[in-house]
Amino acid sequence: HQSPKDYIVDPRENIVIHCEARGKPHPSFSWTRNGIHFDVDKDAKVIMKPRSGTLVIDISGGEKAEAYEGVYQCTARNEHGTALSNNIIIRQSRSPLWSKEQIKPIFVQEGMPLVLRCQPPAGLPPPIIFWMDNSKLSPAQSRRVSQGLNGDLYFSNVMTEDSRSDYICYARFPHTQTIQQKQILILSVLTSDEPLEERQPVFLVPSDFVSAKLVLRGQVLELECIAEGLPTPEISWIKVSGELPAKRTSFQNFEKTLRIVHVSEADAGEYHCTAKNRLGSTHHIIHVSVKASPYWISAPQNLVLAPLETGVLTCRAGGNPKPTIAWFMNGVPIESQPYSSRTVEDDTIIFTEVQTGSSAVYQCNATNEYGYLLSNAFLNVLAEPPRVLTPLNTVYQVIMDKPAFLNCVSFGSPIPRVTWFKDSRSSILVGDPYVFHDNGTLEIPVARVVHSGKYTCVARNSLGISENHVYLEVKEPTRIVKQPEYMVVQRNSDVVFVCKVKHDPSLIPTMIWLKDNGELPDDERFIVDSESLTIREVTENDEGTYTCIMNTTLDQDSVSAKLSVVEKPDAPTDLELTDPGVRSVQLSWIPGDEHNSPIKKFLIQYEDALHSSGTWNNLTEVPGTKTMAHLKLSPYVHYSFRVLAVNDVGYSLPSLPTHVYKTKPAAPDENPSDIKAMGMEHSNLVISWKPLTGLQSNGPGLQYNIMWRQMDVDKDWNSETVANVSKFVVAGTPTFVPYEVKVQALNDYGNGPKPPIIIGYSGEDLPVSAPENVWVRVQNSTLAEVHWEPVPAKAVILTGILATTPQVYYWKERSLHRHTTHSHAHHMEQQTLNFTGNRSHGKIPGLHPYSIYLLNVRVFNGRGEGPASSSLSFKTPEGVPGRPAFLRVTNSNLDSLTLEWGPPHERNGHLTGYILTYQSGKSTYNPSQMMSQLWLYRYSMRYKFYISAKTLKGPGSSTTEEFATIMDGAMASRQVDIATQGWFIGLMCAIALLILILLIVCFIKRNKGGKYPGEYPSTSPWFSLVLPGRGSAIKPWSRTPSSGTVKRDESDDSLVDYGEGGDGQFNEDGSFIGQYSGKTERDGVQAHESSEAPSPVNAMNSFV
Repeated sequence: HQSPKDYIVDPRENIVIHCEARGKPHPSFSWTRNGIHFDVDKDAKVIMKPRSGTLVIDISGGEKAEAYEGVYQCTARNEHGTALSNNIIIRQSRSPLWSKEQIKPIFVQEGMPLVLRCQPPAGLPPPIIFWMDNSKLSPAQSRRVSQGLNGDLYFSNVMTEDSRSDYICYARFPHTQTIQQKQILILSVLTSDEPLEERQPVFLVPSDFVSAKLVLRGQVLELECIAEGLPTPEISWIKVSGELPAKRTSFQNFEKTLRIVHVSEADAGEYHCTAKNRLGSTHHIIHVSVKASPYWISAPQNLVLAPLETGVLTCRAGGNPKPTIAWFMNGVPIESQPYSSRTVEDDTIIFTEVQTGSSAVYQCNATNEYGYLLSNAFLNVLAEPPRVLTPLNTVYQVIMDKPAFLNCVSFGSPIPRVTWFKDSRSSILVGDPYVFHDNGTLEIPVARVVHSGKYTCVARNSLGISENHVYLEVKEPTRIVKQPEYMVVQRNSDVVFVCKVKHDPSLIPTMIWLKDNGELPDDERFIVDSESLTIREVTENDEGTYTCIMNTTLDQDSVSAKLSVVEKPDAPTDLELTDPGVRSVQLSWIPGDEHNSPIKKFLIQYEDALHSSGTWNNLTEVPGTKTMAHLKLSPYVHYSFRVLAVNDVGYSLPSLPTHVYKTKPAAPDENPSDIKAMGMEHSNLVISWKPLTGLQSNGPGLQYNIMWRQMDVDKDWNSETVANVSKFVVAGTPTFVPYEVKVQALNDYGNGPKPPIIIGYSGEDLPVSAPENVWVRVQNSTLAEVHWEPVPAKAVILTGILATTPQVYYWKERSLHRHTTHSHAHHMEQQTLNFTGNRSHGKIPGLHPYSIYLLNVRVFNGRGEGPASSSLSFKTPEGVPGRPAFLRVTNSNLDSLTLEWGPPHERNGHLTGYILTYQSGKSTYNPSQMMSQLWLYRYSMRYKFYISAKTLKGPGSSTTEEFATIMDGAMASRQVDIATQGWFIGLMCAIALLILILLIVCFIKRNKGGKYPGEYPSTSPWFSLVLPGRGSAIKPWSRTPSSGTVKRDESDDSLVDYGEGGDGQFNEDGSFIGQYSGKTERDGVQAHESSEAPSPVNAMNSFV
């Protein structure tokens, strides 16, 4: 450490000249002053610090610092050599006073140029110049008035406001912190009644057309051009031979000064400055040359050589002009100390076969006219066996996939050669993936787990060998596997930032949470646990970027997430009404805080204090980017306005309302809407409308002018004016005739616009005639077609478009079955079918089979129904019956069971019999039979039976029953024993023969057409039939579902033939929706029209 080469000292403080050096043994120090030995001991005011070469010169006793000015150089030496410091020039800081002079007031004509000279005394270092007045205020500087680099104040043209009696130039000397003041300058600007004469620009600085500037490399280049002229000129700069360096260039003093920092040789060249006003321009050329004091390219470095080794000291320096190199040994020119093992070649010293004892300190001095460089280099001739300085058994820990550096710092002369081994000493580490550095360090660029282990470094030279062991542990990296996410939340809600980490088990991670790169607030709402950060009841102050940092001793991972707290916007403020018009006004406002959610729109509401005080209505909406709206208003309204802001969170509170803004009354702008005209009685016409609101009235005295006339009959309009009502009744009108109607609004200020004409009809009357010649054609058991002759127009009072709309009333009188139950004996409820249009026939669906029906036909209109036609009776034919009332199993034993069933509630005709179906057979029974006994051949099985009734139209839906047979072990054993007896076998053979004979007889009888006659079953509810022999075995029930449908009577009827009402459904145009045949029970298995019931039957057996 040493003091700077040019050392300016404050004369009020002690002089301290630094010189520090180290060596072994510790060096001694001495000084020269102006090239002559400076004996420190002979001057009591000068002391040298212990174990240091630093001088302290005490001038506190009144001694003058200038007595110690001079060129100082420090020398440090020990038994190995001598080192030199730079030449340190000591100079005392000076702050001289201005010489006294008589300064006369300055008079100058307005518009002329002026320079106020400062010319401060030469100080050391040069002073800093500034201008002020007696009030300590600086003159306002601009393109017209500015201070030059030399401290003078330049006026491109003076104005009357420049007149002042207290222009003062100050010089501040930085070392002594003193300020010197020049005598006051008085400036008076003379004015004239003549207009100011304009002038082209002329440079005040520099004065010539061409100038030159020399700057040293690394310093600051400042070029200045100040011009006078009227109007004030503008200054611009260019570099002729290239572009200005953008990052190092700045313009100061209103473009009058070009400043380039860290100047390099590339900044040399030709620069042009141009002054320009509207009368013309002028140019100045500055030639810039860049020189360089010496700078190091390669300073000499300390050199350690073993005896008989060869080495080189190099001293390379740049500069402009090129510096000269001079070598010294121990502070003495090298030329005066010849040495056979040393060769000097300009900037290089070559040592060959050095000898013990030739250690020395060499100095290299690089000098040109702009400065010098001095550097010391120690040549140490040493013979030393190798020593490894890295601590033994050092453990290096590194993260996987990161580089690992294993140090092997060694010392020795000659310089030791270092080799590395891993685990065993079997082979030297060479090549990929290892990198070997000159200082002995082993680098593994991408460490893997396989690289973990013990490493040995060996240092060798000609004098010996040394080794050391180190260990490498490769760890899993620390990674945040679930990172916090960007959160947008409302105020007062809770937020959880999750931060889960994966790390090496041997490393203990530490979680740190930061907010905006700082510590978390000291607030109990912030809860940090092992894997998350929770913030309770978030406020707007909690907004920011939260960073989760997971640290271990080797690595860290971090991730950040932003928290935005959103809220409904604040209410707009400062509502103002401007630009009032007859029916408009402009409303402006200032938006409230958005709370991090941009305002989407503004809702403007109004209150009408005249018509609906206290009620706020929506008027209009404007985009969130606007803060004003042009509002269209209605007459005769006392408006108050308020504004609500809307963002993604919701609506703000409403703003404070504006003052009341009243609009003037006017005639109505519109007439009532929803005008209707229709008769309620056969002799009147009711005219109704939707009244205008108070806002629509436009003024006081709102009334309605009602106008009407009979269409194509009356030429003149009848009229009546009403108020506060919404309908008007015209009495005494003809029945159902068209009228033209108009309704016009009016108030005290005039009538509304011309109203449109609407057509309405007076009231209708009841029809007076019924349809004639009514007859019925029955198509099937559930469908009939009714015909009639329409009512003649002359026989009916025409009361509207629906005057002849037919309507059919029909009802079931009774069933044709003589065993009808009590519940079916009464008449069914009357049903109605409507047929649109002028129809003469229609179809009635959904009738009950085998029944007697009555019907009549009438017409209706909007007023009501006319008289009915004479009632007509018709019958429906038989249909398929309903399902039997029940089916159950009784009297079951090991080898037989009894089935009982009840007749169907809906017989729909004469019952002709029953069909019993089961898994492997089918039986047919007469209608009076209600029981059957079946023989079973298989036990512990589940059976399913189906029973359906028949009419001449076929079988109906079936009723089902399931039954499972169960046999215990004893019974099974007894059964087996009997079956092995001879008598039992003979009995079974006889029974089989009888059954065979019976089957043959039945087959012959069936071929002759013999069946039980169709007759009504007995009124007795139960019948029992025990078959004379065992039937075919019933197989176990299969769970495969049976299926079947009821086949309906086919018909090619058109849907338009069906009326509206009854069991059928029609849409508005009269088309039929749904089915018109009789309803069918769909539970269980449905029967076909054939005599066969659906079942998974493999074989059929018929019993008669």
